[in-house]
Amino acid sequence: MNRVVMLALVLMFAVSCDDSPTSPSDPNVALFTAILLPGNEVPAITNADASASGTMQLKMTVTRDAANTITGATYDFTIHMTGFPQNTTITGAHIHNGPAGTIAGVVVGLPLTSTDTAVSNGQGSLSKNGLSANNPASAASVAQGIFNNPAANYFNVHTSLNTGGAVRGQLVRSN
Repeated sequence: MNRVVMLALVLMFAVSCDDSPTSPSDPNVALFTAILLPGNEVPAITNADASASGTMQLKMTVTRDAANTITGATYDFTIHMTGFPQNTTITGAHIHNGPAGTIAGVVVGLPLTSTDTAVSNGQGSLSKNGLSANNPASAASVAQGIFNNPAANYFNVHTSLNTGGAVRGQLVRSN
């Protein structure tokens, strides 16, 4: 067996044996995705943002008490967007607690800076880490709800043209 194949096998074994606290096999870490489309908004977007799309990846790290009950979580987001008109302004991005076809309140919001909001060439990415639920009093129930039933939650991105949301996708657990 040549050295390259042997090295590849060793690396594959090393990766598969990773039990670090942040590995996907950690019961306190859940990974989610959402495919963001204007047709998923309520009502569906038909104006200049209708050609936009995106993806959202979420890493949720829950905290638990001695009885193993979820007491809260931190949220790490990576969002990629494309197809927006040039010079689009992002006005919001967040998780809402609501199934497909409904409109619901924000439960985890992403704080946006001026560098996050400008999508000058119609595409962009942003990452936000270590975020918490909007209401600390409901942090445990928000985390439990996302953990138990991700499809009952959606992520969307709002623009100045579509202040109620331009692209949206239901959360899907990926681990």
